[in-house]
Amino acid sequence: MRAIVYDAVGSVPRVADVPAPDCPPDGAVVEVRATGVCRSDWHAWRGHDPVPLPHIPGHEFAGVVSAVGPQVKGFAVGDRVTAPFVNGCGWCPYCVAGRAQICPNQTQPGFTHPGSFAEQVQVRAADTNLVRLPDAVDFVPAAALGCRFATAFRALTGHGPVPDDAVVAVHGCGGVGLSAVMIAVALRLRVLALDLSPAATAMAASLGAVVVPSVVGEADIAIDAYGSAETAEASVRSLRRGGRHVQVGLMLGDDARAPLPWDLVVAHELQVVGSHGMAAVDYPPMLDLVARGRLDPGRLVGSVIDLAEAGEALRAMDSPIPAHAGITVAVRSV
Repeated sequence: MRAIVYDAVGSVPRVADVPAPDCPPDGAVVEVRATGVCRSDWHAWRGHDPVPLPHIPGHEFAGVVSAVGPQVKGFAVGDRVTAPFVNGCGWCPYCVAGRAQICPNQTQPGFTHPGSFAEQVQVRAADTNLVRLPDAVDFVPAAALGCRFATAFRALTGHGPVPDDAVVAVHGCGGVGLSAVMIAVALRLRVLALDLSPAATAMAASLGAVVVPSVVGEADIAIDAYGSAETAEASVRSLRRGGRHVQVGLMLGDDARAPLPWDLVVAHELQVVGSHGMAAVDYPPMLDLVARGRLDPGRLVGSVIDLAEAGEALRAMDSPIPAHAGITVAVRSV
């Protein structure tokens, strides 16, 4: 099959012919119709998140099941599907409890094994990790669901009550941040958006956010959707007393040990929560909102490119302030 491959950290990704993936007994092979190009892929390519080399990136995808293993009960060839970027093992206590996103035996396409910048991708423990797509949801917007959109949905709604009059501060308006903006606006919350990119803040404003240069002590919920020492601290400082900071952006390298203003955390009784994607079992409420038109992830797609261009899109993320806003989705012709 055709895939995008890089041979070393930071090397130029190339189009290559590689062996098609095997189908595990409990897994499936998905024919990829669309795949997102995510900043997490960039982190791995730049060596911030170690992956086996040579490597095929890509972890947010939508497509059609082309093979299933004999142990799979809930899916069949021809099903339209997506999957979370975290694939749970399916049998540990966390998976059994519906918390596959923190499975200690988790695998991740595009990180632990070859990903979706390819014509086919392997999904392990398919009954735990595959998500059937409603007919009303096309492949291109569905490619944004497995990582950024689902991550934002759970970051906002999955860590405690969300008051009807809550103010939400979103720090970083890339794919996750813009998804959080859209979801919060759909919930009729007041949304404050912060980003250095004029294109990103313009899109956030078009989705209903109020763009601000800074926030201090105003937000009930603050989301760091970028992942840096600066944005994490700014997110905590943006909270009013009793507020909740949700760390979504990956904190890698030196940022993994970044300090927070713990004096405020204690004195103001702030919550500090990590959020790591969303398990497949939690997708139905989100997909129902998408199918009914309450949420439209397609509005977040800034550009659609050919699969062969996905490597160049990855390299373009070297710029800290992208020229274009929104999610880039790579598609393959069939």
